[in-house]
Amino acid sequence: MIKHYSKLLAIFSLLIMVSVVSCKSKKENKNNKVLVNTQANPSNLPPPARQELDTVVRTNRPAQQTAAVKEPVVVAEKPILVDLPNVPREFRAAWIATVANINWPSKNNLSVDQQKQEAIALLDLLKNNNFNAVVFQVRPSADALYNSEFEPWSYFLTGEIGKKPSPYYDPLEFWVEEAHKRGLELHVWLNPYRAHHSSGGAVTSQSMVKQAPDMVVRLKNGMYWFDPANKNTQDHASKVVLDIVKRYDIDGVHFDDYFYPYASYNGGGDFPDNESWNLYKSQGGTLSRADWRRDHVNKFIERVYKEIKAEKNFVKFGLSPFGIWKPGYPAGVSGSSQYDELYADAKLWLNKGWIDYFAPQLYWPDYPAKQSFSALLKWWESENTFKRHLWPGLNTVEIRSPDRAKEIINQIELTRKLTPNSPGAIHWSIAGLTKNPQLLRSVAEGPYFTKALIPRSPWLSANPLLEPTLLLTPEKNSIFAKWQHKQPEQVKHWVVYAKYGDIWEYEILDADITAKEFAKSKNGQKLSFVAVKAIDRLSNESNYIAKKVD
Repeated sequence: MIKHYSKLLAIFSLLIMVSVVSCKSKKENKNNKVLVNTQANPSNLPPPARQELDTVVRTNRPAQQTAAVKEPVVVAEKPILVDLPNVPREFRAAWIATVANINWPSKNNLSVDQQKQEAIALLDLLKNNNFNAVVFQVRPSADALYNSEFEPWSYFLTGEIGKKPSPYYDPLEFWVEEAHKRGLELHVWLNPYRAHHSSGGAVTSQSMVKQAPDMVVRLKNGMYWFDPANKNTQDHASKVVLDIVKRYDIDGVHFDDYFYPYASYNGGGDFPDNESWNLYKSQGGTLSRADWRRDHVNKFIERVYKEIKAEKNFVKFGLSPFGIWKPGYPAGVSGSSQYDELYADAKLWLNKGWIDYFAPQLYWPDYPAKQSFSALLKWWESENTFKRHLWPGLNTVEIRSPDRAKEIINQIELTRKLTPNSPGAIHWSIAGLTKNPQLLRSVAEGPYFTKALIPRSPWLSANPLLEPTLLLTPEKNSIFAKWQHKQPEQVKHWVVYAKYGDIWEYEILDADITAKEFAKSKNGQKLSFVAVKAIDRLSNESNYIAKKVD
């Protein structure tokens, strides 16, 4: 019995030893398999892991396998550190008005081809003179220069309310595509409360005046206006904004200074909103009529901002109110009051951070002091508690100055001095550039002589942009540089650098340009480095990649 038991014990011990050896062998094979797969595709590893890969492979590979395998060992390329120059950042935009055919289309009976040719000419002008954005009016008066299910085609596009272009095309889609081809941001400009413009032809059954009579009132100058206190007005305008944000690849949404209309539009009389006001009072409302009006506009601005961000965080919301909040702010300033006449408390919107960029219409010269450009810009900046972009509107068309070009250039320089962390301006309107070649030349050869990236919006979250790859190929008298990105759809611009001697040169390129040839020497200086970084649609930068030229 004991002898039999000893025999069984010996067999059992042998089985345990075999199992241990087998498990160890499997584990080693698994480790080796992982190492081989990793080595075959080292680009899947982050840089620190790639740098350590050679050591890991040598340490873990069995001796007999090390001797047998002849595949090359992958050694990660160490990143080259260089001191790249800062690239200028500045918002450079122009308004393109469609209401009354002010800028585009020049007439409401142009053919589709003529409309497209005019659009391309305007966008080329901006690109060729180093602008980087366009503010394009797509809803001048409860109408649409795009395919909308909520409002009719614009009279200013086809000469008839509700008539679509023929042959059919979507103007907004066209403008977005052509602007982006040229590296320009496109911001859609909407008037939230104007229902019909006096130059917009006869009011037809297609007009929102007829489609939504419960929301609209008539003014003495022949215009029709949505009642901002009407909840249906707010819901409708919000729906229009979100429809554009959802369906078009835009970069921003923009409102101008028209909230409640200027008193002159109604012959100096009060806005005709008795029906809404009496309803409010009957329900126990306690605000004054002026505060009640402002409260509705305030709530609408906050709502639109939040709804845009919930849909597409990267779409910027911009406002361009009348340049004076109230007379006396700052001291010595006089003029109309947006707060009291338009019931627009734009200071509150800036104080609350309900905008991404703020473009008060500072349409006056720097002197005299009663409406001083620099005094007003300083005051608005002092109210910029959330440090949003402050890009004032400049009256490029008809600034009252003996030397208009000199005044506009001075105002651009003042924005750089007074808002150095995020300089920029919007020119009213592009007609000031198309109809004044001397002014355009002065701006293009002066402050806009070099390209600029749009300032970052650090309060808007974005996924980190991956570093690009860079390949340099020597040729006879040049170096051919080719760069790529793993997420090309995230790239809106490239910044490409070259170092000759002690001097770095750089160039801002559009996303579709992914190669460039560099001379091996320039002005007696040899090319020593090339570097590149990617820029996303919010103007955030990736890490750069640099390579030495041997």
